[in-house]
Amino acid sequence: MIDIVGDEHDTGPPGRRNPASTLLKNLRHDVPASVVVFLVAVPLSLGVAHAAGAPLLAGLVSAVVGGIVASLFGASVLQVSGPSAALTIVIAETIATFGWAATCAMTVAAGLVQILFGLTRVARATLAISPAIVHGLLAGIGLILVLGQLHVVLGGTARSSAIENVLALPGRIVGHHDQAALIGVVTVGVLLAWTRMPRSVRRVPGPLAAVVLATGLSVAAGMDLPRVDLPNGMPGLGFVPQAPTGSWAAIVTAVLSIALIASLESLLSAVAIDKLRDGPRTDLNRELVGQGLANVAAGSLGGFPVTGVVVRTMTNFEAGARTRMSAILHSVWILGCCLFLVGALRMIPLAALAGLLVYVGAKLVNVTSLREVRRHGDLPVYLATLLGAVAVNLLTGVAAGIAVALALMLRRMLFSGIHVERDGPRTRVVIEGALTFLSVPRLTTVLAGVPERAEVTLELFVDYLDHAAFDCLRGWQCAYERAGGTVIVDEIGHPWFERGKAGVPTVRRGVASRVVPRWLAPWSQWQAEHLELPSQRGGSVPLCRGASEFQRRTAPLLRSTWDGLANGQQPHTLFITCGDARIVPNLITTSGPGDLFTVRNIGNLVPRAGADFSVGAAIEYAVGLLRVREVVVCGHSGCGAMKALLGDAPDGLAHLGGWLCHGEATMRRRESEGPVLLDGARPSHEGDQLALHNVVQQLENLRSYPVVDAALARGELRLTGMYFDVGKANVYLLDEALRSFTSAASPVKS
Repeated sequence: MIDIVGDEHDTGPPGRRNPASTLLKNLRHDVPASVVVFLVAVPLSLGVAHAAGAPLLAGLVSAVVGGIVASLFGASVLQVSGPSAALTIVIAETIATFGWAATCAMTVAAGLVQILFGLTRVARATLAISPAIVHGLLAGIGLILVLGQLHVVLGGTARSSAIENVLALPGRIVGHHDQAALIGVVTVGVLLAWTRMPRSVRRVPGPLAAVVLATGLSVAAGMDLPRVDLPNGMPGLGFVPQAPTGSWAAIVTAVLSIALIASLESLLSAVAIDKLRDGPRTDLNRELVGQGLANVAAGSLGGFPVTGVVVRTMTNFEAGARTRMSAILHSVWILGCCLFLVGALRMIPLAALAGLLVYVGAKLVNVTSLREVRRHGDLPVYLATLLGAVAVNLLTGVAAGIAVALALMLRRMLFSGIHVERDGPRTRVVIEGALTFLSVPRLTTVLAGVPERAEVTLELFVDYLDHAAFDCLRGWQCAYERAGGTVIVDEIGHPWFERGKAGVPTVRRGVASRVVPRWLAPWSQWQAEHLELPSQRGGSVPLCRGASEFQRRTAPLLRSTWDGLANGQQPHTLFITCGDARIVPNLITTSGPGDLFTVRNIGNLVPRAGADFSVGAAIEYAVGLLRVREVVVCGHSGCGAMKALLGDAPDGLAHLGGWLCHGEATMRRRESEGPVLLDGARPSHEGDQLALHNVVQQLENLRSYPVVDAALARGELRLTGMYFDVGKANVYLLDEALRSFTSAASPVKS
């Protein structure tokens, strides 16, 4: 059973809610919003029904049923449902083929299909359709609508197809124009001008203003025009849809067309309003069930098919609606209009409704959406869908769009990922993306063009490597090396071709050896992990190879960053750490170019002011001139300098002994002060215990520099102690109040 959601915007504990108070609070917003939506919905509902050749009352029936049934049983809080211009073309063809009573029966069937879609939970799958196809379909519908209704606006009648409308339009433009043409042009003109009116004027909806002004002009001038023909009151309960007769293929096609287009527009409208409002996202499967129930009810009562309508939904949101009560009330106002204001509706000229539909159809050709599609490279998909819909029918347009989308995908797989790059005497064959049997023809062509008996680097950025492509690469590599060439396999990511020469693919990721990503470890570790594969790897010096990789892969990504630093540096931190090769400051602090002013020495020592000009100059430059906001002293586990201070110094290194004299203060602190803890405990190794004392001592030494002391006094600088456990890859920060280093996962407060 589907739960009916009340007010999703309510907050607070359920036991403390006052339903009456909440209802009144929301009604203050929902009632005015419902009136605005009602004023928009009435002319649009009449216009859509008129354009499709349906009874005009059917549009109003659809608006009433859609607003009540879809709102009660659907999931979207602010969605407003009713007749939509997107279904006009399909319904017009269905009415022309099967008649109105049979079309109502097919609307009921389409509603049942939508309910089935919702119950089988396929709503999310429909959103997998390319946006280019959806926008192309809407644009095609809009173009067909404009081409047909322009003839009505200009005093004629629409032809049976879009092509015929295009061919006949020049003659209609230069031909005789009667009073109907004047009313149609006035309606379009008011709609175009309304967007430029002052905000106070635009509180009246544009469609309502245009229809009212055009109607008033026609009545004041005494024009004899075809007008809205409505019966007295709503249709009785005696209306019964009739089962369609004829080709079953045509019937099924029409039912599926109605169901798919109505579902797509409803889902897109629900997703669009979700992006604007706060609160939980819409359950799209439940929304489809609600839309299906609304179509079953609308078809049974002789109404136009129902969809969630973007225009009305956005109007509802912008008018300040809070709950689904706004959509329900807008249906109540429409019902009252049908019962008590039929005389006023009968005064509306059909030419005014045609002008309104021309404007609505033109809005479906959304230029912003077209730009977005073009930006993503899907313009051919959009155009194929649009042209197929206009030239043949809507389903043909969708099929054409899907076909072109698949063709583009295949083309990208076949051609975009394989190319050759020359690097002096060396050659690189670069393969990116998915490498499948479809790519083998192009792959063999590219590999055949590689110079003979040369050193070739095969760079694989491969997401997937199938059997055919694997065999192609393996066969080429073996043949090329037998002919005297050298192939170096440089595989990034999953090692599909790691054991390629042995004919053993690495298909499952769990079997592959774990490799540190190249952008984090382009140094000796990455090289070392592949030394067991001498047949697959070259023997380049790691540093040179790393520089080459930086130039080719990293530099293009960071060039704009370095370009901004070309004229000067503004680092935020002075980072003083050990010269140990295992410490990578930018890596353990997630920083990059321009962030750290780094000083490295044996033991991360900070001689007191005046004792060493090198470190002293760096401190004065960073704090006094660059005005860094923080100074970090970073020690680490397994430090050789700490071991040397404890008496384990290597022999014959006079300069090292002279430098380590700056660590004597650390040794004295160790003797006189209590232990410094690491995550609440003393490290097991004596050298690591000394390293913690050393960080605290160097922070004290920093305060001996006048430039540091002055910056601290002004509150412009902070001193931070840091410790890196190499074996565990853990970073710790000093909490001076607790005399302990705590994990950076829960850093101490400044």
